[in-house]
Amino acid sequence: MSAFAQQPTLTTKTHFEILDGLRGIAAVGVVVFHFIEMYTPHPKDLIAHAYLAVDFFFCLSGFVVAYAYDDRLPQMGLKTFFKQRLIRLHPLVVLGTILGVLAFIFDPFGSQWETYSGWKMLGLFFASVLMIPYPIIGERAFNNFGLNAPAWTLFWEYVANIAYALVLQRLKRVWLLLLAVLAAIGIFYVANTAGNISGGWSKDNFWHGGARVAFSFIAGMCIFRYQLIIKNNLGFPILALLLAASFFVPFRDEWNWITEPLIIVLYFPLLVALGAGATLNPAQQGICRFSGQISYPLYITHYFVLWSFGNYYGQVQPTAQTLAWVIPSLMAMQLVVAYLAMKFYDLPIRKWLSPKNMPRN
Repeated sequence: MSAFAQQPTLTTKTHFEILDGLRGIAAVGVVVFHFIEMYTPHPKDLIAHAYLAVDFFFCLSGFVVAYAYDDRLPQMGLKTFFKQRLIRLHPLVVLGTILGVLAFIFDPFGSQWETYSGWKMLGLFFASVLMIPYPIIGERAFNNFGLNAPAWTLFWEYVANIAYALVLQRLKRVWLLLLAVLAAIGIFYVANTAGNISGGWSKDNFWHGGARVAFSFIAGMCIFRYQLIIKNNLGFPILALLLAASFFVPFRDEWNWITEPLIIVLYFPLLVALGAGATLNPAQQGICRFSGQISYPLYITHYFVLWSFGNYYGQVQPTAQTLAWVIPSLMAMQLVVAYLAMKFYDLPIRKWLSPKNMPRN
């Protein structure tokens, strides 16, 4: 029996649909940020801190994984746990890589791929599929996963899941809380030394990703372990606005070292606690459910068009009026791709591979 099995738990496995809805808001924020990032430096970004949505994802993941598996991992065993996590996460990792290869080769505005040998391309592909950082594409700022940049977060998600199964799930909650405090210190250290907490994606800031997932994942676990679920009637629209508000905090070099850690360490755990305890209006159930379902496909597949957009912007230098319709059109296309990926690829594969009664998360 795990140490946590003796702690009070929620007796009914409900599904936190408002948290699903917030996951979708976070994914859209990331997509918007990445488009703006392609042509505008940080201080001028309209949505300058949407990259912190990654930390919200990690916190939400820690909460959901603890909720779904804390009381059943000892019975199911490590093999089944890892199999279920792979089924949940990896099909879209593979699809994101395939789209990334196709976009790299057939980019109408760039030919960077021609400088990479067949062996390097093969290495890039298999490194991405196997979740092995391989930052060799200089034209893409040495992203750890050059074919599908967002995969760096999945790398750290896997690390967190391994740590959870082998160590974290077995810890008493007081030790988990101590680890969260130590990890929070790490977040402040990264912010102070780097000036912000936007790293983890490149070879030059690889370990920043470890600091980010360490705190947020453990904080999410603590919310569940300590039952810090705040009952409230805020509802999905208000909580969605509260989450989105964090993305619009101005990017200021002189203040990021303190504003970003405070958002990650205090604000996001509070939103997860509120989202888990909020009452859902039945009329909003459909949008929350759809938002949660499409969030991961959108996040992990959206980058295949962004490098091409960046090359297009560099070559054409379109006007603001042109961008006003180009960007929304590309985002709409990405939503369609994400929906098709979810409907005809991810859900069928997961259904085919999954045992019955697999936790929904």
